[in-house]
Amino acid sequence: MKNLMIIIVFSLLIYSCTSSQSTSSNNDLVKNNNTTERENKTSQDTIRIANDELEYEIIIIEIGFDSWLVTQKPINYYSQHTLEFKNNVYVIEWNQRVLQPSIYNSNLYEQRIDYDPTVDYGMEVNYKLYMYFEYFQQKYHQNLR
Repeated sequence: MKNLMIIIVFSLLIYSCTSSQSTSSNNDLVKNNNTTERENKTSQDTIRIANDELEYEIIIIEIGFDSWLVTQKPINYYSQHTLEFKNNVYVIEWNQRVLQPSIYNSNLYEQRIDYDPTVDYGMEVNYKLYMYFEYFQQKYHQNLR
């Protein structure tokens, strides 16, 4: 198969000490064969980036991520190489934590990420994935480094 389908699904359920409400997050890094135009959509803390040239998209659904993202360094601050390197490090650590549910919270690390460092996902996908890792670390007090 010429094209590789990559799916990332993060589901996060966190219960705060003062409330029984939960927060959920789903991230999908999905190959998209039917995308006809490049688009960015933002609505209610959902960010979608689709790129028909690269045929990959990332969807981040996380309360507060959108407002946090606008306060961060812009995409052109980083090089694609830097983002790919950092994402690879984060993905390796993430996947190790998925395999150790008795040590790491299985509500935070539910599913393995199939990120292939040899695939060129493009700048936007790498930027959004990296920024999500940074947001995740800050919000849930985790250290993926």
